[in-house]
Amino acid sequence: MLYQQTIATPFSLSGIGLHSGEQVSVTVKPAPIDSGRYFIYGDTKIPADTTVVKASQLSTELRHNGTGVRTVEHLLSALFGMGVHNACIEMSSAELPILDGSALPWVEAIAKVGIKTQIEGDRWIPLKEAVTVARGDSFVTAIPADTLRFTYGVDYPSKAIGEQWFSWSPAITDFSEKFATEIAPARTFTLAAYIDQARAAGLIKGGSLDNAIVCDEERWINPPLRFDNEPCRHKLLDLIGDISLLGFLPRAHILAYKASHNLHAEFALAIAQKQISEI
Repeated sequence: MLYQQTIATPFSLSGIGLHSGEQVSVTVKPAPIDSGRYFIYGDTKIPADTTVVKASQLSTELRHNGTGVRTVEHLLSALFGMGVHNACIEMSSAELPILDGSALPWVEAIAKVGIKTQIEGDRWIPLKEAVTVARGDSFVTAIPADTLRFTYGVDYPSKAIGEQWFSWSPAITDFSEKFATEIAPARTFTLAAYIDQARAAGLIKGGSLDNAIVCDEERWINPPLRFDNEPCRHKLLDLIGDISLLGFLPRAHILAYKASHNLHAEFALAIAQKQISEI
């Protein structure tokens, strides 16, 4: 049996959407056992699971019955990192706010209202066989293991980032505590050279130096960093949010290199299609 938790009381946050540039208010509420995490936008209920994930540039989008919500990865990562499996998320607009570019504001709000345990049980589900998805030299793979471990690598054409690797193996007993201090504060990032291209594609209308760290070919434009390898940690933050669409984390060593949200989603779908031991 997979353990389940929800938040103890509702909380609300508001801000600007990274890509839409629109103001949005979000209220997260407790939800019953077996309801999972789901979004309410307009009259549509959109489950946070692999059945509704869609390809999207520079963010993760969920779409159900013709209605979509996007840039869900930071909140989903925060909820899962803090052990929240059941939650109702009400949105006033179709994109979640970027806040400071990390998951930390969500984590702090969750910690403030508290967690309520609904079912005691296993937290991580054993993986029976290796699963890999790849595109070019980018990949995400999971190898069965006795404990959960993540390893993420990035490589960017800037001396400020370059090649980075980060490996993280939290214990079950302190997963949420370690997530809150070692993963959640890492902010989204970009190269200044990519900004005009993204804006020409109708993206990052709400992006600023207040909600992202930006570098040129040599240095960071708006230091200081929260971690020396903040970009790599942020990619792991995104990965946890994206694969949390499974509703669980596989007990495995999960390795990713130069992966995108789309590849993360493909990986979650591949895991879902493999035979996993009964929950």
